[in-house]
Amino acid sequence: MKKLVISLMLASSFGFSAQAAAQQSPVKVSSDLEAQVIEWRRHIHANPELSNREFETAKMVAEHLRSLGMEVETGVAHTGVVGMLKGGKPGPTIALRADMDALPVVEQTDVPFKSTVKSEYRGKEVGVMHACGHDTHVAMLMGAAEKLVEMKEELAGNIMFIFQPAEEGAPEGEEGGAALMLEEGLFADNKPEKVFGIHVWAGFPTGHVGYRKGPLMASSDQFEIKVKGKQAHGSTPWAGVDPIVTSAQIINNAQTIISRQTNITKAPAVLSFGIVEGGVRNNIIPDEVTLIGTIRNFDMDIRSDIHDKLKLTAEKTAEANGAEAHVHVDLGYPVTSNDSDLVEQMLPITKAVAGADKVQEVPLVTGAEDFSYYALEVPGMFVFLGVTPPERDMASEPSNHSPHFYADEDALKTGTELYVNWALESL
Repeated sequence: MKKLVISLMLASSFGFSAQAAAQQSPVKVSSDLEAQVIEWRRHIHANPELSNREFETAKMVAEHLRSLGMEVETGVAHTGVVGMLKGGKPGPTIALRADMDALPVVEQTDVPFKSTVKSEYRGKEVGVMHACGHDTHVAMLMGAAEKLVEMKEELAGNIMFIFQPAEEGAPEGEEGGAALMLEEGLFADNKPEKVFGIHVWAGFPTGHVGYRKGPLMASSDQFEIKVKGKQAHGSTPWAGVDPIVTSAQIINNAQTIISRQTNITKAPAVLSFGIVEGGVRNNIIPDEVTLIGTIRNFDMDIRSDIHDKLKLTAEKTAEANGAEAHVHVDLGYPVTSNDSDLVEQMLPITKAVAGADKVQEVPLVTGAEDFSYYALEVPGMFVFLGVTPPERDMASEPSNHSPHFYADEDALKTGTELYVNWALESL
């Protein structure tokens, strides 16, 4: 008894319940429900839809949630679906999120439910594939909804099921994703206390879970620099202002923003140029050069400082050459940061679901995720779920976004149970 009392006191000090500390036996899903989740996943995988075009996926999700007796809202941020499960007892609201969109990728796997869908992307016909695993996210959350409805009367609170479009980015000229869902009032009337998300990951063995307290995934911003000079013949460069040479200097000088001006012991950062466009002929110095690149960072204050320094560096370098530089930074997704207390609170049940030996802290990831918007509003927890068979080489396995991306369906049971048990632990 004394040991149990001490255990409960320690549990309380970390902010999780005595009940959680005393009993870490997770709720399991049945083999029938697991099979249904796999069936849903295969259907969604074979019928992928691009961002803001998830019409049939949204219809399938909405019909399922309505069949479970939930209040369902559709058309949120174009195609988003939100289901609300009201528990049998009063309490707070928590949110579970899955993203629905696929990518313009021609699938090259050999699974029997391989996608052969084609669609239009930037004016061109493209193949469409769930190359990032969002099909698994939708199926797992649909399964979690079914299981949690069975336990409705035990819930002291409510669960918001968020099926989000356009995580991969809205089509050009459109808005979408988490930011638009929030802008349209997702959290306005019934703001959750916590929000949870899962992303399947090719770099982990099947069923393994990767977590991190604080910053997990980087912010992602695109910048464009227009370098304006004065056209001249290549044989008489003194008669003009060379934007190509100026651009080369801007590219070199911009590297010192990270290497010499940013405290990378506080948060790593990356500044990369991906596009350099200018000129039409070998012996003509052009009027203008365009530079386009990306900035990745893990600290919101440093993020802003890098933007300011890029503008200053480009403008002053151009000025020294008699040219002009016009800098525009297109803000992308913010830093995805996990609430440390929430992660600590959920670690015991996460380990109970997946197995303690399969749950590990992961390093920072320079990819970006728009789950970050939810986690700026309320405490959030976002984890990676491994989907690569353990006998394969993780280092050489095709990554997310690859046409060869493969998700082992044995992981879907773990993901479904994580959603279920996080909800039960919270309510």
